[in-house]
Amino acid sequence: MRMTRRTMVAGMVSLTAPALLGSRAKAQNTINLTMSSSHPTTLAWVQPLQTVIVARSNEMLEERGSDHRINWTESYGGALYGFGETLSAITQNLTDMGWIGALWEENDLPLQNIMFRTPFSTQTVHQAVNTMNRLNAEHPAMQAEWERSNITYFGTCVSDSYQLLMKEPIESLDQLRGKRIIGVPTLASWVEPLGASLVPSGLPQMYSQLQTGVGDGVLIIGTGAYPLRLHEQAPYILRLDTGPFCFGGFGINTDVFNSLPEDVQEVLAELGMEYSAENVRIIEDLEPRVFSLFEEEGATVLETPPGLREEYVMGLGDLAGEWVRSLEARGIPARDFLLTYMETLREEGAEPLRDWAADV
Repeated sequence: MRMTRRTMVAGMVSLTAPALLGSRAKAQNTINLTMSSSHPTTLAWVQPLQTVIVARSNEMLEERGSDHRINWTESYGGALYGFGETLSAITQNLTDMGWIGALWEENDLPLQNIMFRTPFSTQTVHQAVNTMNRLNAEHPAMQAEWERSNITYFGTCVSDSYQLLMKEPIESLDQLRGKRIIGVPTLASWVEPLGASLVPSGLPQMYSQLQTGVGDGVLIIGTGAYPLRLHEQAPYILRLDTGPFCFGGFGINTDVFNSLPEDVQEVLAELGMEYSAENVRIIEDLEPRVFSLFEEEGATVLETPPGLREEYVMGLGDLAGEWVRSLEARGIPARDFLLTYMETLREEGAEPLRDWAADV
């Protein structure tokens, strides 16, 4: 597989091409590594791969007096693999490391997707990312997920809340009955209890699906909706404010990681956590600006009517309980994990709108 990876990335331009290095750098120990993502660096959870991990790694090694330097090859925007292969590409060493989208890996990474089974539980991106970083570091079942996929994991990624963009204004949940809502497949359990149907989609297709009438609206994070210009086709934005979500993060092929010198391992581990912190900073900066831009460009931002969020969350059925039962049948300790997760959320200052562990 390593031969395949070398062949595929041979034509790419490395961030620090050996031919451009000075004589001093040539005397150092150079390690060739590839950083990749199925999505572009314009996204808040991809950008820090480049601006934090790649950009700062050699600087940190130099500061620590290390003889090692990393010769980076970068591949973003799906040049090496698509969004459905973010886990397998690293597991199989098609790339050494990169962003892993857990929301497309419900079978292999079910615990990483717990936030999709417990919506309206967080209020800030710090609560979300701190909770998942703690659990990934401390909970054996979380660690086992990554070990099975031969991944060494550093740094959870996070998004802002999901919002509802509609072609017509929405004042009550009853108005969603019979509507077709575009969204990623993971969100089906949020849409169908409302009497609506989910139109499974990926980000690149959403605009045209709204434009051609395939969907009546779209359920998506605000910072994702704006750059896609979805408000041009669905100009009524209902602020559901589901709470920020974690859905994967930065991982390294374990065989690759174990082969690295100790000082390089330490730098990558530290930068993995800084990756999370930079992701949080970008989201916190971007989300309020996005809603101002929506209104400046003619969209209508609708504040959620009193009681609607509570009505929504209580009408979603036993999402977490069903999830627990299906995973326990596979031998995964989901009940214990859910209880620990809800406790950790509260320790991080979150106030869940519903106690998703109450019935398990």
